[in-house]
Amino acid sequence: MRRHVVRDGALCSCRPPRARLHAARPLRTPSLVRSRLHAMIPVGGGRRFLLLLVLASGLLFFLFAASLRSSPRVSSLAGAPPQLPPSPAPVVGHVIAPKLGNETIKAELGRAAWKLLHTTFARFPDQPTADESAALESYIRLFQRLYPCGECAEHFGLLLEQFPPQVSSRSAAAAWGCHVHNEVNKRLRKELFDCSNIGDFYDCGCADGDEEGENPSVAAAAAAVAVASPKPEMSEERKAKLAGDTGRDVDEDLLSGKRPLGVAHEG
Repeated sequence: MRRHVVRDGALCSCRPPRARLHAARPLRTPSLVRSRLHAMIPVGGGRRFLLLLVLASGLLFFLFAASLRSSPRVSSLAGAPPQLPPSPAPVVGHVIAPKLGNETIKAELGRAAWKLLHTTFARFPDQPTADESAALESYIRLFQRLYPCGECAEHFGLLLEQFPPQVSSRSAAAAWGCHVHNEVNKRLRKELFDCSNIGDFYDCGCADGDEEGENPSVAAAAAAVAVASPKPEMSEERKAKLAGDTGRDVDEDLLSGKRPLGVAHEG
């Protein structure tokens, strides 16, 4: 819309200022914003709907943040080595106990240890499972590592390297135990065992025998050992003890059972 205005005695046509043509725009006051929000919210659920919307948004945010914390990063997993379960202690290794200097305690300990080992072999199953055989071999090797006499354990370890444990059956374990025991006695210059009677020396006194008290486990092991191990010859010291002061010769065949004792009948 143009207006004609007289300026300096001349008629001119010009536009009025923009501010004059349009009315001033109303300012957005807080009350106006609230009124518009109320218009957008359904009638009857205003504040309750807003509260639920805020709570749902906050819950989703916390769940998303927790999932990011719990999930491992790909970069850290790429360079990290795989975690394996801890392996059991090795059954073969260094001797753990220190040296034992007391000879009296050393001898008592040795007698008790051999009784334990021979009784264990006599009670071992005749037809063991693979797990039972592995358990006995682990027991023998850990027994050597943990033996309270350090120097004795070192010597026993050398014997285990030379004569590995035989754990396929009760008879094999009993024969191996007697053989290793005799190897120790040779080094200590002691009298050798008659492996056919090893059950008589180390009878466990178990209650699973017959009425006469014989232990079939020990008897069977001793019979198998007798076949595998020949009887050692009697030492000169033992012959002298048996002969005494009579000066008579000792009949080794009679004492060892090779020749039966004959009884003469009169008349």
